[in-house]
Amino acid sequence: MPAEIKDSDLELQFLEIIQSENPSAFHEFLDDQNISDVAELVNEFPDHEAQIVSNLSIHRAVSTFKILDFPTQKRIVQELTPTKSAELLNALPADDRTSFLEDLPSEAVKELIKTLNPEERKITLSLLGYPEDSVGRLMTPDYIAVPKDWTIREVIRHIRAVGKDSETIDVIYVVDEKGVFIDDIRIREIILANPDKKIEDVIDNRYIALNVNDDQEAANQAFKMNNRVALPVLDNNKVLMGIVTIDDVLWIANEEFSEDIQKIGGAEALDEPYLEIRFKKLIKKRVGWLIILFLSEMLTTTAMQYFNVELGRALVLGIFIPLTISAGGNSGSQASTLIIRAMALGEITLRDWWRILRREIFSGATLGLVLGAVGFLRIEIWQALHIYNYGPYHVLIANTIFFSLIGIVLWGSVIGSMLPIGLKRLGLDPATSSAPFVATLVDVTGIIIYFSVAHLILHSTLLKP
Repeated sequence: MPAEIKDSDLELQFLEIIQSENPSAFHEFLDDQNISDVAELVNEFPDHEAQIVSNLSIHRAVSTFKILDFPTQKRIVQELTPTKSAELLNALPADDRTSFLEDLPSEAVKELIKTLNPEERKITLSLLGYPEDSVGRLMTPDYIAVPKDWTIREVIRHIRAVGKDSETIDVIYVVDEKGVFIDDIRIREIILANPDKKIEDVIDNRYIALNVNDDQEAANQAFKMNNRVALPVLDNNKVLMGIVTIDDVLWIANEEFSEDIQKIGGAEALDEPYLEIRFKKLIKKRVGWLIILFLSEMLTTTAMQYFNVELGRALVLGIFIPLTISAGGNSGSQASTLIIRAMALGEITLRDWWRILRREIFSGATLGLVLGAVGFLRIEIWQALHIYNYGPYHVLIANTIFFSLIGIVLWGSVIGSMLPIGLKRLGLDPATSSAPFVATLVDVTGIIIYFSVAHLILHSTLLKP
């Protein structure tokens, strides 16, 4: 059955039950649905979103709440009764609760923290105390830790006793009496080991760990490079503070990807969904870059004014200005996007700058040759077929376009690849070397390259004083 038909049937059933005003039927209907389907109902029927969440068991309410977007979460907490919202927030995993609270105004955070029980309040305040975008904000204190002198039998008994309150039981953490981290061990190894063996005889002391003050990007890279579902988070004294799970990192990676895409497009990152952000804030996010790009484009006008005499002597050169400079902007944008992506994925580092430069020089020259040949053939074919008459110097004009495109595309590739690396070296976000910014920069230099080549080739003919 197609997904859209199934979704339509689900929505019809939901509307029928809502109209019946039968609380027990409504509760039973929600319990029969997958969490993803419940979340879809919340998104499709915003007028009933708080009603849906309040009629779920607390466990299912938490699971649903976690996968909703922030504006929806915010509305639900506002619409729920104080008792129900307090129950929901207390039941949320600490890392998800922190992620929700950190996006709220400070006054709202203060009020909601008051509704937490003492233990959860202490945990939440601790997590909120870590720097924004640090691993400390991502971690959860809900994990299972055991001493190294316990037997496998004792560990399994402990897992059965406290496992339901843990974020994951796929990995068990080994600590000493002071809480200092020793190693982690997968549940599979525990289950398959001899029950009378001690944990210290099973661990291999090979582990990957994060520091609480690491940037969240470090967690992202660590999970990419290692086949782990969770990683321990340590302080500077190697005390185990919490764990970070793969689902949290995937969520952060998605947010980072969205921010980079917005920056590459020439705008500040939006911290809210497009349709939720206020008009004034949307304009503010976009106008800054547009002003910078507009002022930068004025340099293109200045460059063209400088070559006004040459343009007046050979008006035919003006026909190819958009063609040549756009080719440079496109090649620069391509290179910039590829390098930003490679840096985000950890495929390249700052130390690779020379290899990248050398590669882009050859790539740019090759691409320029291809585009230059196309431009050359275009002029000669149009001339031969009498589609347009470029005059007696059509071969020289074709050569001008050919060599200009080689230079402009080569320059665009070099600038597009080196600018993100330069920004990273300065400690700035490489994504800010957005495609529009690179294109604008290459436009200015493209004009200079184009008319310089034209002067060299046509100085004794079309551009003769």
